[in-house]
Amino acid sequence: MVDAATSTSHARLDRFRDLVHEVSGIRLRESKNVMIESRLRKRMVALGLPTLDAYLGHLFDDGAMREELPQIIDLITTNKTDFFREPAHYRFLEERIIPECLAPAPAGRTVRFRLWSAAASTGAEAWSAAMLLARAAQADRRLDWAILGTDISHRVLQIARNAVFPLSDLEPVPPALRDAYLMQGRKGPVRQARIVPELRARVRFAPMNLMEIPYPIETGLDVVMLRNVLIYFDPPTQHRVLAALARHLRRGGYLIVGHSESMIVQVPSLVQMAPGVFRNEGAT
Repeated sequence: MVDAATSTSHARLDRFRDLVHEVSGIRLRESKNVMIESRLRKRMVALGLPTLDAYLGHLFDDGAMREELPQIIDLITTNKTDFFREPAHYRFLEERIIPECLAPAPAGRTVRFRLWSAAASTGAEAWSAAMLLARAAQADRRLDWAILGTDISHRVLQIARNAVFPLSDLEPVPPALRDAYLMQGRKGPVRQARIVPELRARVRFAPMNLMEIPYPIETGLDVVMLRNVLIYFDPPTQHRVLAALARHLRRGGYLIVGHSESMIVQVPSLVQMAPGVFRNEGAT
């Protein structure tokens, strides 16, 4: 026979996992209960609550949801990101997508290029793309580019905005780009570098939840990047998010997902061009 306390704990955990799914799209299975407790321990300690069940009771029974929800999202969501992660995508951006946008434009006419990093985390993806776009704009002055990075987590967005990173995080950046677009600091126990001002002026970050469709984002974008996020969603959520993202691409624009996520993309207007790279062939 299951005692009442255990039943209550299980019921609260089920409710918590449903809450995370509703808010973030992430489906946490029952096998993740240990991970949930580990990640929420910081809040338990901060509030002086001895057990996970006590914390969940505080969350659901004491009306603490509004205050705790941003903290929960920061602790539960995975924010794994690296500069130039899956480098083939950046080669495709530099060697195929950018030249493709510039080619049909007459000499002297400004070419507008807009990229959206839809799960920006601490900004490595957006800043990596920014370096390539800045280099392309140096070679062809017609290119007028800008990047928007969004994420559900306010904490990681602040890191992205600050644009200061440990040198160890910046090792994947090619040396030529490192020399051109990073300013190394000289103080502090951890050696750091900051993205140069001319890139910071063209990249902005804003909070946004992929579950809140339609998105408050402009349409007609050249590139949308949502990499290594779809794998955390269940199939219905994957389909809803992909269909919504496709509506923000211009005809001929590109959606880039993680290499392992190509099979997830089942939107009729999106045609695969390379691993994880899809071209929008639908109407504008």
